[in-house]
Amino acid sequence: MALSCTATGACFRAFATPSARRASAAVHVSSAQQPSSGSGAGGSRLRRGVLQLLASGAAAGFMGTRSVAAAAAVDEAEQVLLDPQWPEKFPFRPEFFQRYDESSDADFYEQPRFVTHIDDGAIRALTKFYSEVFPASGSKDAALLDMCSSWISHYPEGYTAGRIAGLGMNEAELKRNSVLTEYAVKDLNEDPKLPYEDNSFDVITNAVSVDYLTRPLEVFQEMHRCLKPGGLAVMSFSNRCFPTKAIAMWTSTGDLDHIWIVGSYFHYSVPGGYTAAQAKDIGPAKKGAGDPMYVVFARKQA
Repeated sequence: MALSCTATGACFRAFATPSARRASAAVHVSSAQQPSSGSGAGGSRLRRGVLQLLASGAAAGFMGTRSVAAAAAVDEAEQVLLDPQWPEKFPFRPEFFQRYDESSDADFYEQPRFVTHIDDGAIRALTKFYSEVFPASGSKDAALLDMCSSWISHYPEGYTAGRIAGLGMNEAELKRNSVLTEYAVKDLNEDPKLPYEDNSFDVITNAVSVDYLTRPLEVFQEMHRCLKPGGLAVMSFSNRCFPTKAIAMWTSTGDLDHIWIVGSYFHYSVPGGYTAAQAKDIGPAKKGAGDPMYVVFARKQA
Protein backbone atom coordinates (compact mmCIF):
# COMPACT_ATOMS: atom_id res chain seq x y z
CA MET A 1 0.00 0.00 0.00
CA ALA A 2 1.41 3.40 -0.97
CA LEU A 3 0.73 6.35 1.26
CA SER A 4 1.07 9.92 0.05
CA CYS A 5 2.17 12.34 2.73
CA THR A 6 2.58 16.08 2.55
CA ALA A 7 4.11 16.40 6.00
CA THR A 8 6.57 14.26 7.88
CA GLY A 9 4.38 14.22 10.95
CA ALA A 10 1.57 12.60 8.98
CA CYS A 11 3.89 9.79 7.94
CA PHE A 12 5.10 9.28 11.49
CA ARG A 13 1.56 9.10 12.85
CA ALA A 14 0.57 6.61 10.17
CA PHE A 15 3.51 4.38 11.10
CA ALA A 16 3.15 4.68 14.85
CA THR A 17 2.13 1.07 15.51
CA PRO A 18 4.68 -1.79 15.53
CA SER A 19 2.91 -3.59 12.67
CA ALA A 20 2.82 -0.46 10.53
CA ARG A 21 6.53 0.10 11.07
CA ARG A 22 7.14 -3.09 9.16
CA ALA A 23 5.13 -2.06 6.11
CA SER A 24 6.30 -3.83 2.97
CA ALA A 25 6.82 -0.86 0.67
CA ALA A 26 8.18 2.63 0.89
CA VAL A 27 5.82 5.59 0.98
CA HIS A 28 5.89 8.96 -0.69
CA VAL A 29 7.15 11.79 1.48
CA SER A 30 6.24 14.80 -0.61
CA SER A 31 8.41 17.86 -0.20
CA ALA A 32 6.50 20.75 1.29
CA GLN A 33 6.19 23.66 -1.11
CA GLN A 34 7.95 26.17 1.10
CA PRO A 35 9.32 29.50 -0.07
CA SER A 36 13.07 29.91 -0.15
CA SER A 37 14.85 32.10 2.38
CA GLY A 38 18.26 33.49 3.14
CA SER A 39 18.85 35.47 -0.04
CA GLY A 40 22.48 36.20 -0.72
CA ALA A 41 24.80 37.46 -3.41
CA GLY A 42 23.79 36.70 -6.93
CA GLY A 43 20.17 36.09 -5.98
CA SER A 44 20.82 32.52 -4.82
CA ARG A 45 19.06 31.12 -1.78
CA LEU A 46 19.35 28.65 1.02
CA ARG A 47 16.22 26.52 1.12
CA ARG A 48 14.02 26.85 4.17
CA GLY A 49 14.24 23.18 5.14
CA VAL A 50 17.98 23.38 5.72
CA LEU A 51 17.66 26.86 7.23
CA GLN A 52 15.33 25.53 9.89
CA LEU A 53 17.86 22.86 10.82
CA LEU A 54 20.74 25.31 10.97
CA ALA A 55 18.84 28.07 12.76
CA SER A 56 19.69 26.69 16.19
CA GLY A 57 23.36 27.51 15.65
CA ALA A 58 24.61 24.32 14.05
CA ALA A 59 26.55 26.39 11.51
CA ALA A 60 27.36 29.76 12.98
CA GLY A 61 27.87 32.39 10.32
CA PHE A 62 26.33 30.23 7.61
CA MET A 63 22.79 31.60 7.71
CA GLY A 64 23.49 34.57 5.50
CA THR A 65 25.63 32.84 2.91
CA ARG A 66 24.35 31.74 -0.40
CA SER A 67 23.19 28.85 -2.25
CA VAL A 68 21.50 25.62 -1.91
CA ALA A 69 19.07 26.37 -4.74
CA ALA A 70 19.77 28.95 -7.42
CA ALA A 71 17.73 30.64 -10.13
CA ALA A 72 15.14 28.43 -11.76
CA ALA A 73 16.22 29.52 -15.25
CA VAL A 74 18.74 26.66 -15.18
CA ASP A 75 18.11 23.11 -13.93
CA GLU A 76 17.71 23.59 -10.19
CA ALA A 77 19.16 20.21 -9.30
CA GLU A 78 22.43 20.90 -11.11
CA GLN A 79 22.62 24.42 -9.67
CA VAL A 80 22.57 23.20 -6.08
CA LEU A 81 26.16 21.96 -6.12
CA LEU A 82 27.67 24.38 -8.63
CA ASP A 83 28.55 26.88 -5.90
CA PRO A 84 27.42 25.30 -2.63
CA GLN A 85 29.34 27.66 -0.32
CA TRP A 86 30.21 24.92 2.16
CA PRO A 87 30.60 26.04 5.79
CA GLU A 88 34.04 25.52 7.31
CA LYS A 89 32.81 22.58 9.37
CA PHE A 90 30.19 19.88 8.80
CA PRO A 91 27.01 21.75 9.76
CA PHE A 92 24.77 18.93 10.95
CA ARG A 93 24.47 17.84 14.58
CA PRO A 94 24.12 14.21 15.75
CA GLU A 95 20.40 14.57 16.44
CA PHE A 96 19.78 15.29 12.76
CA PHE A 97 20.67 11.65 12.11
CA GLN A 98 18.17 10.20 14.56
CA ARG A 99 15.17 8.22 13.30
CA TYR A 100 11.60 8.00 14.51
CA ASP A 101 12.11 4.25 14.90
CA GLU A 102 15.47 3.55 16.54
CA SER A 103 14.76 -0.16 16.96
CA SER A 104 17.06 -2.72 15.37
CA ASP A 105 17.51 -2.26 11.63
CA ALA A 106 18.24 -5.98 11.38
CA ASP A 107 14.76 -6.68 12.75
CA PHE A 108 13.14 -4.13 10.44
CA TYR A 109 14.71 -5.68 7.34
CA GLU A 110 14.44 -9.29 8.52
CA GLN A 111 11.51 -10.09 6.23
CA PRO A 112 12.43 -9.91 2.52
CA ARG A 113 10.60 -7.33 0.43
CA PHE A 114 10.51 -8.31 -3.22
CA VAL A 115 9.05 -5.00 -4.29
CA THR A 116 10.39 -1.89 -6.01
CA HIS A 117 10.35 1.35 -4.08
CA ILE A 118 10.29 3.71 -7.07
CA ASP A 119 8.00 3.59 -10.09
CA ASP A 120 8.89 2.21 -13.52
CA GLY A 121 9.75 5.60 -14.96
CA ALA A 122 12.23 6.34 -12.18
CA ILE A 123 13.75 2.88 -12.57
CA ARG A 124 14.20 3.41 -16.32
CA ALA A 125 15.80 6.80 -15.70
CA LEU A 126 18.27 5.37 -13.19
CA THR A 127 19.12 2.42 -15.44
CA LYS A 128 19.72 4.81 -18.34
CA PHE A 129 22.04 6.94 -16.22
CA TYR A 130 23.97 3.86 -15.14
CA SER A 131 24.34 2.84 -18.79
CA GLU A 132 25.97 6.20 -19.51
CA VAL A 133 28.55 6.10 -16.70
CA PHE A 134 29.36 2.41 -16.11
CA PRO A 135 32.40 0.66 -17.59
CA ALA A 136 31.56 -1.22 -20.79
CA SER A 137 29.54 -4.37 -20.19
CA GLY A 138 31.58 -7.54 -20.34
CA SER A 139 34.78 -5.97 -19.04
CA LYS A 140 36.56 -8.63 -16.99
CA ASP A 141 38.66 -5.99 -15.25
CA ALA A 142 35.71 -3.89 -14.09
CA ALA A 143 34.49 -4.13 -10.50
CA LEU A 144 31.29 -2.58 -9.14
CA LEU A 145 29.75 -2.45 -5.68
CA ASP A 146 26.02 -2.00 -5.16
CA MET A 147 25.78 -0.70 -1.60
CA CYS A 148 22.54 -1.06 0.37
CA SER A 149 21.58 -3.59 -2.29
CA SER A 150 18.50 -5.77 -2.55
CA TRP A 151 16.93 -8.24 -4.98
CA ILE A 152 17.35 -5.84 -7.90
CA SER A 153 20.06 -3.26 -8.61
CA HIS A 154 18.50 -1.43 -11.59
CA TYR A 155 21.68 -2.00 -13.61
CA PRO A 156 21.31 -2.12 -17.42
CA GLU A 157 19.70 -5.32 -18.70
CA GLY A 158 22.30 -7.97 -19.41
CA TYR A 159 25.10 -5.94 -17.82
CA THR A 160 28.10 -8.00 -16.73
CA ALA A 161 31.50 -7.23 -15.26
CA GLY A 162 34.33 -9.21 -13.75
CA ARG A 163 33.02 -8.41 -10.28
CA ILE A 164 29.69 -7.05 -9.11
CA ALA A 165 29.41 -7.14 -5.34
CA GLY A 166 26.23 -6.49 -3.42
CA LEU A 167 26.11 -5.32 0.19
CA GLY A 168 22.73 -5.27 1.87
CA MET A 169 20.61 -6.14 4.88
CA ASN A 170 18.63 -9.18 3.74
CA GLU A 171 20.27 -12.36 2.47
CA ALA A 172 17.16 -13.69 0.75
CA GLU A 173 16.91 -10.50 -1.31
CA LEU A 174 20.60 -10.53 -2.20
CA LYS A 175 20.46 -14.18 -3.25
CA ARG A 176 17.77 -13.34 -5.79
CA ASN A 177 19.78 -10.50 -7.37
CA SER A 178 20.96 -12.09 -10.61
CA VAL A 179 23.43 -9.33 -11.55
CA LEU A 180 25.63 -9.93 -8.50
CA THR A 181 28.72 -12.12 -8.61
CA GLU A 182 28.98 -12.01 -4.80
CA TYR A 183 27.16 -10.55 -1.84
CA ALA A 184 27.59 -9.79 1.86
CA VAL A 185 25.07 -8.96 4.58
CA LYS A 186 25.96 -5.97 6.73
CA ASP A 187 24.31 -3.18 8.73
CA LEU A 188 26.29 -0.04 7.94
CA ASN A 189 24.58 1.87 10.74
CA GLU A 190 26.08 -0.59 13.22
CA ASP A 191 29.50 -0.79 11.55
CA PRO A 192 30.28 1.50 8.59
CA LYS A 193 33.44 -0.38 7.59
CA LEU A 194 33.06 -1.94 4.15
CA PRO A 195 34.31 -5.56 3.97
CA TYR A 196 36.53 -4.94 0.95
CA GLU A 197 40.16 -4.18 0.21
CA ASP A 198 41.50 -0.73 -0.63
CA ASN A 199 41.18 0.42 -4.25
CA SER A 200 38.82 -2.42 -5.20
CA PHE A 201 36.00 -0.87 -7.23
CA ASP A 202 35.56 1.21 -10.36
CA VAL A 203 32.00 2.18 -9.39
CA ILE A 204 29.99 2.22 -6.17
CA THR A 205 26.22 2.70 -6.39
CA ASN A 206 23.59 3.31 -3.74
CA ALA A 207 20.00 3.38 -4.99
CA VAL A 208 17.38 5.15 -2.85
CA SER A 209 19.06 4.28 0.45
CA VAL A 210 21.42 7.13 1.30
CA ASP A 211 18.63 8.62 3.44
CA TYR A 212 18.88 5.72 5.91
CA LEU A 213 22.57 6.19 6.75
CA THR A 214 23.04 7.41 10.33
CA ARG A 215 26.85 7.57 10.03
CA PRO A 216 27.22 8.86 6.49
CA LEU A 217 30.63 10.50 6.81
CA GLU A 218 32.15 7.21 7.94
CA VAL A 219 30.44 5.35 5.11
CA PHE A 220 31.65 7.88 2.54
CA GLN A 221 35.17 7.58 3.96
CA GLU A 222 34.94 3.83 3.43
CA MET A 223 33.61 4.29 -0.09
CA HIS A 224 36.62 6.47 -0.83
CA ARG A 225 38.98 3.84 0.56
CA CYS A 226 37.43 1.08 -1.54
CA LEU A 227 37.20 3.01 -4.81
CA LYS A 228 40.05 2.80 -7.28
CA PRO A 229 41.70 6.15 -8.05
CA GLY A 230 39.31 7.89 -10.45
CA GLY A 231 36.50 5.54 -9.42
CA LEU A 232 32.90 6.81 -9.45
CA ALA A 233 30.37 6.90 -6.60
CA VAL A 234 26.70 7.41 -7.54
CA MET A 235 24.02 8.12 -4.93
CA SER A 236 20.43 8.16 -6.21
CA PHE A 237 17.22 9.06 -4.43
CA SER A 238 13.57 9.94 -4.92
CA ASN A 239 10.88 11.11 -2.53
CA ARG A 240 10.00 7.60 -1.41
CA CYS A 241 11.27 6.10 1.83
CA PHE A 242 10.44 4.18 4.95
CA PRO A 243 9.82 7.38 6.93
CA THR A 244 10.36 5.85 10.35
CA LYS A 245 13.84 4.66 9.32
CA ALA A 246 15.00 7.69 7.31
CA ILE A 247 17.05 10.23 9.25
CA ALA A 248 15.24 13.23 10.71
CA MET A 249 17.17 15.66 8.53
CA TRP A 250 15.91 13.90 5.40
CA THR A 251 12.23 13.72 6.29
CA SER A 252 12.14 17.38 7.34
CA THR A 253 13.66 18.78 4.13
CA GLY A 254 12.91 18.78 0.39
CA ASP A 255 14.43 17.36 -2.78
CA LEU A 256 16.92 20.17 -3.42
CA ASP A 257 17.97 20.12 0.22
CA HIS A 258 18.65 16.41 -0.17
CA ILE A 259 21.04 17.14 -3.03
CA TRP A 260 22.95 19.58 -0.82
CA ILE A 261 22.98 17.11 2.06
CA VAL A 262 24.40 14.27 -0.05
CA GLY A 263 26.89 16.64 -1.63
CA SER A 264 28.04 17.58 1.86
CA TYR A 265 28.79 13.93 2.62
CA PHE A 266 31.23 13.83 -0.29
CA HIS A 267 32.74 17.18 0.68
CA TYR A 268 33.28 16.64 4.40
CA SER A 269 33.99 12.90 4.61
CA VAL A 270 37.43 13.05 2.96
CA PRO A 271 38.36 16.71 2.42
CA GLY A 272 39.84 16.96 -1.06
CA GLY A 273 39.48 13.23 -1.55
CA TYR A 274 36.58 13.39 -4.00
CA THR A 275 36.09 15.58 -7.02
CA ALA A 276 33.43 18.26 -6.55
CA ALA A 277 30.10 16.46 -6.33
CA GLN A 278 27.63 16.98 -9.18
CA ALA A 279 23.87 16.54 -9.29
CA LYS A 280 21.32 15.74 -11.97
CA ASP A 281 17.57 15.57 -12.08
CA ILE A 282 16.99 12.45 -14.18
CA GLY A 283 13.28 12.11 -13.40
CA PRO A 284 10.26 12.89 -15.57
CA ALA A 285 10.55 16.09 -17.61
CA LYS A 286 7.04 17.00 -16.49
CA LYS A 287 6.92 17.37 -12.74
CA GLY A 288 4.28 15.23 -11.12
CA ALA A 289 4.24 12.74 -14.00
CA GLY A 290 5.91 10.11 -11.83
CA ASP A 291 8.40 9.63 -9.04
CA PRO A 292 11.18 12.23 -9.09
CA MET A 293 14.70 10.85 -9.46
CA TYR A 294 17.98 12.53 -8.62
CA VAL A 295 21.62 11.46 -8.71
CA VAL A 296 24.55 12.98 -6.84
CA PHE A 297 27.93 11.67 -7.92
CA ALA A 298 31.66 12.26 -7.55
CA ARG A 299 34.94 10.51 -8.30
CA LYS A 300 37.81 9.56 -6.06
CA GLN A 301 40.68 11.86 -6.86
CA ALA A 302 43.17 10.07 -9.10
